[in-house]
Amino acid sequence: MARAGLGEAWACLFANDFDPMKVSTYAANWGNEHILCEDVSKLRATLLPGRADLVWASFPCQDLSLAGDYLGLGSATSAVLTRSGTFWPFWSLMRGLKQEGRGPRIIVLENVYGAMTSRGGADFSAICSALSGSDYRFGAIVVDAERFVPQSRQRVFFIAIDASIFAREQTLQQITATAPIQDWHPSALLSAYCKLTDTAKRKWLWWNPPAPPKRQMKLADVVQDLTPEMLWNSDAETAKLLHMMTPLHRAKVTAAQLAGQPVVGCLYKRTRRDVNGVKHQRAEIRFDGIAGCLRTPGGGSSRQTLLMVNGPVIRSRLLSAREAARLMGLPDSYVLPPRYNDAYHVAGDGVCVAVVRHLSESLFEPMIQANTESRHLRAHAECVSALV
Repeated sequence: MARAGLGEAWACLFANDFDPMKVSTYAANWGNEHILCEDVSKLRATLLPGRADLVWASFPCQDLSLAGDYLGLGSATSAVLTRSGTFWPFWSLMRGLKQEGRGPRIIVLENVYGAMTSRGGADFSAICSALSGSDYRFGAIVVDAERFVPQSRQRVFFIAIDASIFAREQTLQQITATAPIQDWHPSALLSAYCKLTDTAKRKWLWWNPPAPPKRQMKLADVVQDLTPEMLWNSDAETAKLLHMMTPLHRAKVTAAQLAGQPVVGCLYKRTRRDVNGVKHQRAEIRFDGIAGCLRTPGGGSSRQTLLMVNGPVIRSRLLSAREAARLMGLPDSYVLPPRYNDAYHVAGDGVCVAVVRHLSESLFEPMIQANTESRHLRAHAECVSALV
């Protein structure tokens, strides 16, 4: 999905995932020439071709459980490496490329919002220290996919650039700020930044991409018009969902019934405590034209339900796999796995395509273009000097 967002101007040199289902989905859309199904801890820098302009990586937040041990990643066979999930083996690859003079010019790390606060900010600091210790300037921004698609989905993006990018300081000044920007640097990010070492802070950049155009798409725009009758829940199942609502959420349904037109909302089941501390499963609905954050389908409560309200008629069903893909910005031509849970997993575990496109267009591509022009200027200067 990152590749879908980058677009045709980018050529993929190498891709990797350890999940055969995800690899087959990638191959169905992009071909299998560059994708390798393997655990990242088993990869070596020699497998990676050339020098990439951009390396993009996403990883679970819990993979940072050994945060702070990044300095011990010099040995690819160390015990630390084999227990460290995905981030530290990935970073070992980046360090290996750097040592060979093939360090990527731009590195982007995408993670959940909680990466800024997990373990009291230690995980955030560990990532920043890894970037700082490998001679990268870097910063982080928080982007909510809601600004592009009708889905509430906050993610943090670490964006790091190699020293070679600094050949054109003017370009860098155009896409960074001298202080945090509210649109991209919320209070949680500022708190995480304040806990960094002085060395890391000196290499920090306040990325400042332009604001995207106002989103026009609403939840109703991604809902499939024709849904087979068998996919709808029974009246009894819908009534059960309504019964699971607190008075606050039931009032939202009543208001939707009085709207005078069909209304679509998204519902999640959540476990909440009552005033006595007793846990109850609740159904929580929103009718603001935005879906809740898609998740991987680990259970029934992790899958989102659509509620269709048209006066006295209330119907419910699971969000379809294609609808989930649309909420991630994927076109209908994108090939999804045939099994519902697999397709929903691909969407729920992915990155919003429109967010990637915006970051690429406003940050990555200007930096690469400026760097390329600067290299050509240097080569020309060297040629002139040789002639003289």
